[in-house]
This record gives sequence, structure tokens and C-alpha cells, in this order.
Amino acid sequence: MELGSSVAAVRSTRVFLGDQQVGPAVILIRDGKIHQLITGGDVPKDVEVLDAGDSVVMPGIVDCHVHVNEPGRTTWEGFWTATRAAAAGGVTTIVDMPLNSIPPTTTVANFQEKLREATGKCFVDTAFWGGVIPGNQLELQPLIQAGVAGFKCFLIHSGVDEFPHVNQGDLQTAMEQLRGTGSVLLFHAEKEVQDTSENNGDPQQYNTFLQSRPDIMEVEAIRSVIELCTEYQVRCHIVHLSSAQSLPLIQEAKKGGAPLTVETTHHYLSLSAENVPAGATQFKCCPPIKTAHNQDQLWAALKAGYIDMVVSDHSPCTPDLKKLDSGDFTQAWGEISSLQFGLPLFWSLASRKDFQLGDAVRLLCQNTAQLCGLSQQKGSLTPGYDADLVIWDPERQFEIKEESIHHKNKITPYLGMSLQGVVRSTIVRGCLVYRDGSFSTEPLGKTLLVTPRNTSHGDA
Repeated sequence: MELGSSVAAVRSTRVFLGDQQVGPAVILIRDGKIHQLITGGDVPKDVEVLDAGDSVVMPGIVDCHVHVNEPGRTTWEGFWTATRAAAAGGVTTIVDMPLNSIPPTTTVANFQEKLREATGKCFVDTAFWGGVIPGNQLELQPLIQAGVAGFKCFLIHSGVDEFPHVNQGDLQTAMEQLRGTGSVLLFHAEKEVQDTSENNGDPQQYNTFLQSRPDIMEVEAIRSVIELCTEYQVRCHIVHLSSAQSLPLIQEAKKGGAPLTVETTHHYLSLSAENVPAGATQFKCCPPIKTAHNQDQLWAALKAGYIDMVVSDHSPCTPDLKKLDSGDFTQAWGEISSLQFGLPLFWSLASRKDFQLGDAVRLLCQNTAQLCGLSQQKGSLTPGYDADLVIWDPERQFEIKEESIHHKNKITPYLGMSLQGVVRSTIVRGCLVYRDGSFSTEPLGKTLLVTPRNTSHGDA
């Protein structure tokens, strides 16, 4: 079956059938949608079947936290390279963050410019977050109607001047605009706190950077988010949770019925502060990677359901901004690229911690699709849903090498790491876009406009 062609059916001895069930099945595809799952009986004779053997077939991953940076910073990343990397990693839908592009997605006009730039460049389907910044509150409802998946804001400097952070007054006016819309507000939850002491340590030592952004910054920010979430009953979401010290607050808020969801990232689950070499600024991200003990607590919270999903927070930059020559953690751009490797990063550790395939589907596909209003078409092998599939071998191992990385800039802390789980093929809306290292010649992904939900607790 040629790359770029429409797939009529996929067969495997290990198809994800729901909950924790995996078994032999054929997925029939019609007009880009899942038509039927056949677990017994014959496949129609005129149907061409892509036989995946004993590779696992499950819903394509929905990575709802990706910085594509186009337009404006295409030396960092762009739709063509980011979505190829996504396809190579079994990701069939990404949701683009509103900042690091110029202009940011904070007005309808800027959103339209973003859509124009993305059209015709995406190898996987792409939806978009809007942004909340000081003074743009009257753009929020028009942006919802225009099709953004929700909104992102910062409680601390975002790293780029075009996307300023918000204060309490900005948040209150934004909440008034979002109340009753069913939309969701995502928070970079770090706050400047008065007792953050100035650190004059060696800038090449990771611990110098770690001490400059202590856990209390995240804890106090999350406390503020929970208060707003409870008061306004607007859906709120904590992006890239790093500190386990925040978990008791989150647990209490969820038990109290707050419409709060939480994500963590592959880097917080797979990297630890103790193992960051001196000067290795490719490990810098904000909030910082914490200790191995903290990481264990994040995994436990994921198992218990207090953390709802795992995403990449793919946020690349050019090599000069990473300050690799000086190894200065205090000056380096602080984010990590991992869009292509999320599934094996997660599975390499999760499979040893008694997580099952159904947990991977829930945390990487279903809950992420639900957050961004796409859960009626993405994240599930259900008849009527988009035929977005990843075919992969969970037991196979591979080493991350620079020549196999499809992100525009190849900087990543995972270089040389051996991971478990090899993506064989990726199918987007019934079209084969990636197979064994090769891509369809044409980008077959679509830009997605999310239908407004119009209810404070509703879904897509």
C-alpha cells in the first residue's frame, strides 16, 4: 500500500478494543472514518487490507501542547517539520500553542493569519489554542466562535515579549468572558514569590537554575488557579505540572468538584535533576525538571488519576539560544523538544510501572482530545470517528540518533537514549502518512476548527 493512499482496512492480532482489551480485529475504514471493528467473521472480499501482523493498532495520539512557532519564528520550528515529526511519532493531531509565533494567536485577525500559514503544510491534523494577554478580553468570545480550542495564559513572564503575562485583574475579566462558553483556560502555573532568593551559584550547574525557580512558585500559582476555577466555574487546566508539592491542592480541588484538569510532560516523567550533566542546557525547561523522588510522585499521581494526561510541550529553538557553547543554564532558552518521541518515552517507563495499553490510550489520546474539544472525532477507535491510527511495536527498542530526528532543530536531551516502542505506521483520516521512516509526498493533514461547546462543563 503506497504512502499517501487511502487505507480501506487495517488488520492486526493486537487491536485496542476498549478499556484494557486487546485482540485480533479488522478496522474497516470508509471516507476517512472508522466504519466498523470486525472481531469475528469475514472481511468483505473487495476490501484491500493493510496487514499489521502482531503490531499494536490503537488510536493516533493527540498531543495538545505543541509550540510550532509559525509564522514569525520559523527558524525554531514550522508546520511542515513539526507535523512530520508528529507523524513519525504516531501523533495524528497536534494543538498549536498561541505564543512563540509572531503574531501570537490573541486576536481573530492573528488567528486567521496563523490558519493561512498552516494550510497545506500539515502532515497531521492541527488545531489551535488562543491566548489570554492583558487587554484582549473582548477578543475571547470571537476567537471561540472562530474555532480555537480554548486559551492559554501565563502567570509569569512567558519568555517572549509579544505574549505578556496576566495579573489578577486580567484573569477576572477573562473569566467573566469565558463563563458559560464551555471553553477552557490553560495556565502556565508559576508565580513570582517574594521569598525567591537570588542565586549566585555556578551558571553551568543545573542546581543553580533549579534553585532559582523553586517549587513554591508552582504551588502558589496553582493555589490561585484553583481559587479562580472554583469561583467562576470555568474549566481550568494546569499545563506541564512539574512539582509533586502541588498534588495535595489538586487532589482536594478535584474531590471538591472544581472543573480542573492537569497535564504533565514526558520530560518530567523520564528525566531527573540528579542526572543532568554540568553545562547540558538541552535539559533546561520551565518549570525545571525536579528530583527522581518528585518524579516517582508524579507517576503515582498519574496512576491515581490526579494527573489527567501526558503531553510533549514541544518547544524548540535554534542552537544559539540554548547556549550550548557556554553551558550557561541561567541564559539558555528553557524548553525541550520531544514531539516525535512521546509514545516510546512514555511506554518505556509506564510498561515497567504496571500501566497497560488502555492507560496509554486514555492519557495520550482520549483525555487530550477531550481537553481540546475533539473527543467526538479523535482519540478513539469508535465507528464514526476519524480513522486516525498508530501502528507500533511496544516491545521493540531503538536508539534516538540525530539523523532520525524530524524536528527542524535536532537539540534534545534524549539523544543517544534507548527507548522501547517503535512506531511503524501512522494513518490520518484513513490516509497512510508515515511508514517505516518515510512520509507521504504531500501533507495530508487538515487545520481543525473546534465547535464551541456552549456549556461550562460540556465537551466537543
